[in-house]
Amino acid sequence: MMSWHRPYGSLADDAALVRVTPEDSGWTYSGMQVLALDTGQTQVVTLTGEEGVIVPLSISNVTIDVDGESFTLSGRAGVFAAVSDWLYAPVDSTLTFTASTAGEIAICTARASTKFPVAYVPAESVSVEVRGSGQSTRQVTNIATPDSFTAAHKINVCEVITPGGNWSSWPPHRHDGISDCPTTNEEIYYFRIGKGESPHGNPEGEGLFHVYTVSGSVDETVTLHDGDVYLVPEGYHGPSVAPPEYPMYFLNVLAGPDADRSMAFCDDPSHHWIRQSWTERQQDPRLPWTSATGRVTGGTR
Repeated sequence: MMSWHRPYGSLADDAALVRVTPEDSGWTYSGMQVLALDTGQTQVVTLTGEEGVIVPLSISNVTIDVDGESFTLSGRAGVFAAVSDWLYAPVDSTLTFTASTAGEIAICTARASTKFPVAYVPAESVSVEVRGSGQSTRQVTNIATPDSFTAAHKINVCEVITPGGNWSSWPPHRHDGISDCPTTNEEIYYFRIGKGESPHGNPEGEGLFHVYTVSGSVDETVTLHDGDVYLVPEGYHGPSVAPPEYPMYFLNVLAGPDADRSMAFCDDPSHHWIRQSWTERQQDPRLPWTSATGRVTGGTR
């Protein structure tokens, strides 16, 4: 059976921990790189025919030169430590990264043709919301979503934090343009699995993820490990399951052919009723997990 699961290390090359290209994914728009930079290291990336959203994962004070204009991102110690500032890079721009400290940074990309100006977004301006209730409560950090950032052509980016013991991507939903689902987006899930109070991913972390297509060609539940990637070109996806004491983070990159950017989706009709049930439950008090100033709660309490 076909699988779109890409375990940690399977997408690495000499320059990146993760490299997802449209060609390798068998689709057209969405891509991602995750760079691991050493202190003082400089690395150059050119976005040929692509726009980019640059998100620090576990790096602080990284300078990025975008076609001669310089920005310094404050970053964070890890994805479970704080909400980060971020940078939008225009189509066909050349990026020069210079690291003051060692760490990881993501370059989320989408094939695009309309050139928007470079934009720096401070962490204080990034929208954080708590969605769901009960064991379906999670934090969604809206980085470059259609409502939070309009100056982009194709790309959509958000982060999700799921406390240990909770579910995200629930109820299962799709955005594949098949049948009566009008929105089409290719989606990348980049997972980091924490352990207890860890600020970033931990090699011992595990989780689960379920994907199934309308046609039945794919129906799998995979065991996730820290650093795994799952590509979703079509089909219902969910739940994402974080075991107790192992909080789950994922970075989503979505792009597609639709004329207007959208993150609309179609629930599996069998499970849509779950959304109405949330009004009868309390939200998980561990959330929100992070803010621009750091951790908000005791996390695993």
